[in-house]
Parts: sequence; C-alpha cells; structure tokens
Amino acid sequence: MILDNFDQNLLELLQKDCQTPLRELAETVHLSTASVQRRIQKLKSNGFIQANVAVLDPDKLGLVITLLVEVQADKTHTADLELLKAQFSGPEIQQCYYVTGEADFMLVLLVPSMRRFQELSDTLFHHNPNVKWFRTMVVLERVKTSLEVI
Repeated sequence: MILDNFDQNLLELLQKDCQTPLRELAETVHLSTASVQRRIQKLKSNGFIQANVAVLDPDKLGLVITLLVEVQADKTHTADLELLKAQFSGPEIQQCYYVTGEADFMLVLLVPSMRRFQELSDTLFHHNPNVKWFRTMVVLERVKTSLEVI
C-alpha cells in the first residue's frame, strides 16, 4: 500500500487523538466520512495503525520512578537473545530495544519505588545467567515522551 497525502494526514491526526470523530476527520482532510472510514480500515488492515491506545499518566498511577537500563548479554546466539527479549517484556518494562554498541538492550522501566526496582533487578539481571552486566540511570524529569511517528 502506498500512502497518499490523505492517508498521511489521517495518520497524523489519529496519532494525536484516535477518538476524533469521523465527521471531524473528514472535514479536516476534505473527504467524505465514508471515504475516511474506508481509508482508516485499510490503514489498520495493512498494519500502519497497530493499536488504538490511551496514554496514561504514570505519576497518577503511582509509577513515579522512570529508569533507563542498559544490559549486555553474556551469550548472543539467537535462542539466547529471544529468551532475553521474552524476559524483558514484563509489565514494568515500558519499552525494550535491542541495540548496537556496548550494550545489547536498552530498557525503559516504570516502577512505584526503588524497592520494587531492586526486586526486578534481582529477577531480571542479578539472577539471570545471560546478563553479563547492566547499568541503570534514574530519570530526573521526563522532558518529552511521545508515541508520535510522523
């Protein structure tokens, strides 16, 4: 599927607020409501729209500490990496990236307390036979967080 300007504009609008009424989207991009609905369905079925989500405030949910954790794997065979990827996909791990450089993974964690992070560290890193080392940075302030791509 090749995206035209209408599709690009719809994606830009939907990533800002996926609950914008079809009528409003149609007026903004200068198409009929039915055409907008068909285009959105096509964008979903072709994988351009992966999910419609609510962006939550971690502070209001008691997840007041954000941590960035670099992890170097001891073994990097495909099966070993796949196992680590599975282990690094728990609920406290907001994001997990397999990266190049000194570390193999970069994790973003949201936790309610340092005690909870210590428990996670024991489980995910200290007692994990495939973790060679890990380095943690505590986020002082979330300057910008976004899910927007375009």
